[in-house]
Amino acid sequence: MRNHVLPQWSAMPLGKIDHLSVQRWVTDLGRRLSPATVAKCHQLTAGVFRAAQRDRLIGINPCDGVRLPSIRRKDSDGQVITPADVTSKLVPAVPQRYRALVGLAAGTGLRWGECVGLRWNAVDLTAGVVHVVRVAVEVAGNVTTRPFPKSRAGRRTVPLPPFVMQLLVAHRETYSRGPVGEIFTNTAGGPLRRTLFRSRVWRPALVRAGLLGEVTSIAVDRWRACWLDAAGHEQHQEFATEREAVGQVAKQAASGLRFHDLRHSYATWLVSSGVPINDVQKVMGHEQASTTLNRYTHGSDDRDARVRGALADFRFAERSGKQGRPLRRRTLTWCSTGGRYWV
Repeated sequence: MRNHVLPQWSAMPLGKIDHLSVQRWVTDLGRRLSPATVAKCHQLTAGVFRAAQRDRLIGINPCDGVRLPSIRRKDSDGQVITPADVTSKLVPAVPQRYRALVGLAAGTGLRWGECVGLRWNAVDLTAGVVHVVRVAVEVAGNVTTRPFPKSRAGRRTVPLPPFVMQLLVAHRETYSRGPVGEIFTNTAGGPLRRTLFRSRVWRPALVRAGLLGEVTSIAVDRWRACWLDAAGHEQHQEFATEREAVGQVAKQAASGLRFHDLRHSYATWLVSSGVPINDVQKVMGHEQASTTLNRYTHGSDDRDARVRGALADFRFAERSGKQGRPLRRRTLTWCSTGGRYWV
């Protein structure tokens, strides 16, 4: 609202804003922002006009009928990582301070804001559960905490896997700020910012884990970085240190696993393991089970084998006895006296 909506409309009387002006604004936003962000800006603006229309300040809502840029799924959207890759590749490649954060997101399916806003008094390591009761919200680089989750269903209790409990215990012993403080903070003790975490921690960890590009040693003081750009072309460059090579791949490589993909993976693991969809819906914090099925579950690696296995007992039965005798060719003969056909 502050970044895109108010700068455009705050100085303009509501009655002077027409449909064509809103359409021009949305089209201009589409050249600079993602379709999802444009849709959110339109949603906020339309809400203001609906309130004005309800209070009889304007006659019609100029946002009605505005065409939005279509949201097209990319081949990199909703990627799924295996549990083995999380524990053996990804988590060990993350700096020690943030391993529990990544493990928690993968082992519970919590959103970024739910992880960052989590406090120690909401974690019960004895019972092995975490209570989602507050979230951290980042707007224009400022992080604030809300005492309620994204939706009513978002207020929930999620079980903790053993490996996540181990990471949390180790994190509390090393980085604890007390029984009621935020669990995850930056090195200065302040709130984590998602954009900085992505560029400085998450993406370099993907490179070191072998999940994004490739960095190899070619000499004592030479490192070769290889990655694919946005056009799918392979790029490579040599550096004097491994850190420089990792940083280049993290910055330049296209696609790559997103932090939110840990949530996608968590839901997929549960469904593939046979957990009822209504239970998956509860731990994911969704209002409707259709959201869980349509958005957060993906085909597993053994999908084809499982589908074949479900139909493995289907066989064509061998026909025996009278039913198994082959049909004989028969002819139809017209009987002129009876006026009918005889076989």
